[in-house]
Amino acid sequence: MTHMRIAVTGSTGLIGTALVRSLEADGHEVVRLVRRAPGAQNEVQWDPQRQWVDTAGLAGCTAVVHLAGAGVGDHRWTAAYKKEIRDSRVLGTAAVAEAVASLDTPPEVLISASAIGIYGDTGDRPVDEDAPPGRGFLAEVCTEWEQAATPAAEAGIRTVHPRTGLVVARHGGAWARLFPLFRAGLGGRMGSGDQYWSFIALRDHIAALRHLITTPALSGPVNLTAPDPATNREVTAAMGRVLHRPTPFTVPAPALRLALGEMATDVLASQRVVPRRLLDSGFVFSFPDPESAVRAALAAG
Repeated sequence: MTHMRIAVTGSTGLIGTALVRSLEADGHEVVRLVRRAPGAQNEVQWDPQRQWVDTAGLAGCTAVVHLAGAGVGDHRWTAAYKKEIRDSRVLGTAAVAEAVASLDTPPEVLISASAIGIYGDTGDRPVDEDAPPGRGFLAEVCTEWEQAATPAAEAGIRTVHPRTGLVVARHGGAWARLFPLFRAGLGGRMGSGDQYWSFIALRDHIAALRHLITTPALSGPVNLTAPDPATNREVTAAMGRVLHRPTPFTVPAPALRLALGEMATDVLASQRVVPRRLLDSGFVFSFPDPESAVRAALAAG
């Protein structure tokens, strides 16, 4: 990658923090979009709720990476929080897309986040980017989320939707909650354990995002998941092997529904997602299986 100026929303989240660190380590200039008043030269203010962006701060950007959105697993899915999940994604994406489309010299690419939740429950059927949206709350949100970026695409900006799977990381994200349980010997499969978990190591995710920025042939949806999805049972076994802990427990589906409410439907759902477009573009995974991904998360500290 030659030197670039890249704007990032959600720069303090799990993925955003790692991406910014990676880009800056290679000498790229990163502009952070923040909701508060800017406190540094590399910060630009935006307000996703009001769908406003200080577009002057985006001048000269080669790429914009839009990652911001309320955490899906941060709270129980009350009606109010479901609205926050939807609005934070749809309104924020519309604001960014309209902002970049309005620039006299727009960026070459908009990387606008999405998720494999768009496919719904796929059972044991492998799906790639050509699969239609599924059913359920997350599928509906992801569909609207991607559609909100239309102004950028219509302005001729290459627009990519990285559909992210479960990110294997020790600190941050849903997977981080598993490590303390397994370390304490309380890890085990969820429900039947036969449901597929389409995962990706954090380091592979960051490498894939950078690949999307610099690969002009890629636009539209691109699955960011490891090439061979694993079942929850296989993930459980891998966690136990790496952490040297027994995994005797099973969390019954009714208990998950009681604890998590509507969100349990997605925890128990099976998503066997394959990254066909990423692989076809020449991307090579460094951590293609759950055991190597877990080891990479531990090595990252």
